Amino acid sequence: MIPTPRNVLQLLDIEKSYPGVKALDKINLDFKSGEVHALVGENGAGKSTLARIIAGLEQQDVGRMIFKGRDYSPRDKRTSEKQGIRIVMQELSLISTLSVAENIFFNRLPTRLGLIDRKQLADDTAAIISKVGLKQLHADSPVGSLGVGQQQMVEIAAGLSESCKLLILDEPTAALTDSEIEHLFKQIQQLKQKEVCIIYISHRMEEIKKISDRVTILRDGAIRGTREAVEFDMKEMIRLMVGRTLGDVHPPEIRPQCELALQAKNLGRKGVLHDVSFDLFQGEILGFSGMMGSGRSELMRLLFGADQKDSGEIYLRGSNTPRRIHSPKDAVNAGLAMLTEDRKAQGLLLPLSIAANISLAKMDAVSSRGWLHPSKEESVSKRYIKQLSIRCHSVDQRVKTLSGGNQQKVVMAKWLYTEPEILIFDEPTRGIDVGAKFEIYNLLKNLAREGRAIIVVSSDMLELFAISDRIAVMSNGALANIFTRGDWSEDKIMQAALSNYMAGKAG
Repeated sequence: MIPTPRNVLQLLDIEKSYPGVKALDKINLDFKSGEVHALVGENGAGKSTLARIIAGLEQQDVGRMIFKGRDYSPRDKRTSEKQGIRIVMQELSLISTLSVAENIFFNRLPTRLGLIDRKQLADDTAAIISKVGLKQLHADSPVGSLGVGQQQMVEIAAGLSESCKLLILDEPTAALTDSEIEHLFKQIQQLKQKEVCIIYISHRMEEIKKISDRVTILRDGAIRGTREAVEFDMKEMIRLMVGRTLGDVHPPEIRPQCELALQAKNLGRKGVLHDVSFDLFQGEILGFSGMMGSGRSELMRLLFGADQKDSGEIYLRGSNTPRRIHSPKDAVNAGLAMLTEDRKAQGLLLPLSIAANISLAKMDAVSSRGWLHPSKEESVSKRYIKQLSIRCHSVDQRVKTLSGGNQQKVVMAKWLYTEPEILIFDEPTRGIDVGAKFEIYNLLKNLAREGRAIIVVSSDMLELFAISDRIAVMSNGALANIFTRGDWSEDKIMQAALSNYMAGKAG
């Protein structure tokens, strides 16, 4: 006899805000033992934020949680784990220099006479990884030597290695093969039989229909619907996920297609990108949409030489001869610039001054024979501070003291100083306030008017609608479609973004 599901966790009026963003708004939700409860929504809908609060990685601003009939307020991840709540996050938390076994049993290595019991560790590891289809993997293998899919399975195995009452899986199958997914689903069914509650976050619609008992749709930090998975059809899910209207906040701007700036032909990278081809024109803003893990950022890294392609060619300025771009330096020399998704880790030297950061990508212009000319660096910096309206008290101000929007402008200034013809912006407005967003939109439009070719990757569909001439949609490592202004809609974009997942196409 199947036991009647009962509440294991209740969320009451949960709210969470970040500067300029309401991440969660009055979330009231219950999770039952022995069920898989899927959380679905666009990037930025609040799914992962909610999961992190439940797991103790963040704290809510308002509201209560009740776990197994008692108030639940975890101070950190370890506190939640002691109460039987575990999370497997999309961002891998493995230590690459340690072995598979050491990662799985990191906090509880078996010992004998004060030393690690290697035999017991190997036996325990073999038992755990066999459950997720990794029988062929050696317990002593360094995690850094594994592929992304295998690393993801090791992360999942670590989550399954201790008993729990509630398991959160955040995009667990993004890098898995079909056979690995089947192993995972078998484990989930076994956990259900043990009355474990699973919170399952994914953008794979068919997967959700297959594995879930109930589905909750989140949009803009609020719940838009919760019901039995069998009652949801695909069109209704998509409507609830994207049910917003653009309005007339950003009047459309028609930019005619000019000469070719870049052609990508059949670009591929094993396990990541598959036969991607598109054109980019001078004076055009080409948006790139797609779900997290769809290959958008990976494609940009490949174009910029940060990653190497396995197949395909890149052509610049209408040339019939492919351009060899093997490194970011090659890309800069070819007239490309790229603003990465993580400006703090990859775009800026936070302890240094605004002047030092702006001149960083073109040091030879402000130095000679290895000596820096401070007056030249100051002059250049003042020019871009004025041009981009960077709010600061001097060129010597340290970048880490600036707001997020002004930090982003410093990154833009650094690349504009190299005088690029093609600019790639990966999530250019993430984490900045509304006012700064509009300033950056205007900067992008002005650059296009000057004839620069611009690619913008964004998880915000309304942002892409506001600034793009065309929108390319990535799905599961492939280019699903390219829409022109007037032909796109939120439904069409979402359907294209999900197309390769719904069709069951392997990445």
